[in-house]
Amino acid sequence: MNEDDLDRIMAVMDAAFDPAWAEAWTRRQIADSLAFAHTHCRLIAADGMPPSGSAPAAGFTLVRAAPGEEELLLIGVVPGHRGKGLGRVLLEQVMADARSRGADRVFLEMRFNNPAEQLYRSMGFQPIGRRKDYYRLPDGSKLDAITFGVAI
Repeated sequence: MNEDDLDRIMAVMDAAFDPAWAEAWTRRQIADSLAFAHTHCRLIAADGMPPSGSAPAAGFTLVRAAPGEEELLLIGVVPGHRGKGLGRVLLEQVMADARSRGADRVFLEMRFNNPAEQLYRSMGFQPIGRRKDYYRLPDGSKLDAITFGVAI
């Protein structure tokens, strides 16, 4: 991962993650995570391909691999590019990459009321757990986290 790619990730993060939900990671958190060999990132341009040259990214994923399974840590698509299938392409790539690394399951966790739940369910993800009051919002309120999993 080079600095240009990290800049692209952060540009998507800044655009895609509403501060009201306090879900965005910092540049340092992303960089530290990617320092581990078992953490992988994928960038996507608006045309569904990896960005070339200095082209901006329209979305990204961050995944952590473990023996036999992978966890989708983050997925983001710039709001102006939502509804065009890029999230689905990213999830398909996550699953294909996970299979190629020997995983047979992919997990993710999301806040209750996340509109991306429809996409996850359409890709076969099913709820398997719930963490009560896991997310703390800037106004002090709390939301549950829902864990989803899919066999690949």
